[in-house]
Amino acid sequence: MTAHRPDPADLHRARQARLVGIVLAVTIILWMGAQLVGGQLGLEARYAFLFDLAAIAAFVWALVVTYQIWRGRRG
Repeated sequence: MTAHRPDPADLHRARQARLVGIVLAVTIILWMGAQLVGGQLGLEARYAFLFDLAAIAAFVWALVVTYQIWRGRRG
């Protein structure tokens, strides 16, 4: 039997998907931690909005990369 070698494009998509998963998990954890710590320290609302905007930027990036992965599989 011969060993099946994965396509380099499939390996690239798998790395991208893994990175998206890591970014999403870290973003959620950091965002929740920032909300918790900010509430306990009584930080101003503008800092909460700053954390929210950073999280939204990470989510938009993840959405764009996921869309690129999906398009790459269709092509």
